[in-house]
Amino acid sequence: MKRIHHRPQVIFKKRATAADMADSASSSRISTDTDVDEEFVHDFSTTLSSPAMAPEIPDLFSYAPPVVDSLETETSLKQNEVVQQCLEYLTAKDPDSVYNLHGVARLERATHKAFLHKGLGKYPDRFVPADASRPWYLYWCLSALALLGEDVSSYRERLVATARSMQNDYGGFGGGCGQTSHLATTYAVVLALTLVGGGEAYEVIDRRAMWRWLCSLKQPDGGFQVAMGGEEDIRGAYCAAVIITLLDLPLNLTPESPAWTGDESKTLFTDVPEYVRRCQTFEGGISGQPDTEAHGAYAFCALGCLSILDAPGRIIPKYLDVPRLVAWLSSRQYAPEGGFSGRTNKLVDGCYSHWVGGCWPLIEACLNGSAGATEANNLPQASGSLFCREGLIRYILCCCQDLPRRGGLRDKPGKNSDPYHSCYVLSGLSSAQYQWRWAPGENDEDGWNVSLYTDEEQIYEDNDLVAPIHPVYVMPQSAVNDIRLYFSAKQGF
Repeated sequence: MKRIHHRPQVIFKKRATAADMADSASSSRISTDTDVDEEFVHDFSTTLSSPAMAPEIPDLFSYAPPVVDSLETETSLKQNEVVQQCLEYLTAKDPDSVYNLHGVARLERATHKAFLHKGLGKYPDRFVPADASRPWYLYWCLSALALLGEDVSSYRERLVATARSMQNDYGGFGGGCGQTSHLATTYAVVLALTLVGGGEAYEVIDRRAMWRWLCSLKQPDGGFQVAMGGEEDIRGAYCAAVIITLLDLPLNLTPESPAWTGDESKTLFTDVPEYVRRCQTFEGGISGQPDTEAHGAYAFCALGCLSILDAPGRIIPKYLDVPRLVAWLSSRQYAPEGGFSGRTNKLVDGCYSHWVGGCWPLIEACLNGSAGATEANNLPQASGSLFCREGLIRYILCCCQDLPRRGGLRDKPGKNSDPYHSCYVLSGLSSAQYQWRWAPGENDEDGWNVSLYTDEEQIYEDNDLVAPIHPVYVMPQSAVNDIRLYFSAKQGF
């Protein structure tokens, strides 16, 4: 791990990113030069302080950035504020946390479980405007509990009744009873039912109606609308791919589909990779629609969608500029925070621990896949982790736990926890603690194999380990395998 030592003045350079953090061969000190334009020199005695280091905490995570742009803006001031807030936690100064010898806070598992179980109960009246997000609350809480090692099958009966009330006769699930079906809420309901498992939960889904509804959303250019008459974006492509493969739906199109041409070789997956390719931006990131701003969540949707359609080592390099995407993703990880931002010049946010952090297992699988899947992509293998796992783990365990009484995981210090961040922060922690490899025919039914990521020094305690989650479906691999085996064994609908 590169250590950055403070000097009173340093030459202006860019902020440290994941590429900088992972470069252990770089120089351990930043050079100074007194013969430079004062515009590019920063005096740390007048701005952010350097908090005292706790034992075993690398300088990179215990000091303010050694380089700060002298031009102050609303964004830079907010960034400096976030850095100072995070440093209080990263330097083991939170009185409500228990730290290990590496200065990493303990995962307060029981407190978070209590928060999430409460999230599956009744909500006060002020949550009425969020009624259309009810399927998401179910998935977020159940997924986070599963990550913490909880058996969520006890929620099966209640979930089955709730899901039935949200399903429409024409297919798909709305946000609540009587609400229009939407791919996002349908995705959330299907994942929630998969998490609780069992034939009773699976059979809630009207697969024939679901297939017809998905065909009605399929567009001639390869993408999917998220609802009838709704927007077409990369979320739709990813959600559709997940639903189709989990439920083992037919791929052929109905004649009523907007994408129907009479050519029976055209399917629900026809031209989906081409649509994904058009969403890569000049920065290298992925946008929700062609010619819009790159965003971390859309990058995950793109990589997840492609990894469903074919081996990551074949399909990702075929349709995406991987080096540019890696550069953009690397720039999303900040120091000293250690977490990720979702867009260029935005603040670190715990949810991107998954939306960006979850991209790395798929990128690494792309570069390190089995022979045949990667031999034609002309890309080098990844020699070690492509992102700073230590930085992400420190940010999650030190900055994202909402303690002592509330529990749950949050965006950043100063914010309140919620089910959304609890789910995706813990998902990101799982991505940092495990590594995935695509090697069909070895151990697991769908070709994905997981192992614990081992480094020279583990900075978290064994009790802080969460469960591994499938890198594409974002839930336990056993749950994915169970529902796919269940429906693949059925004849027809």
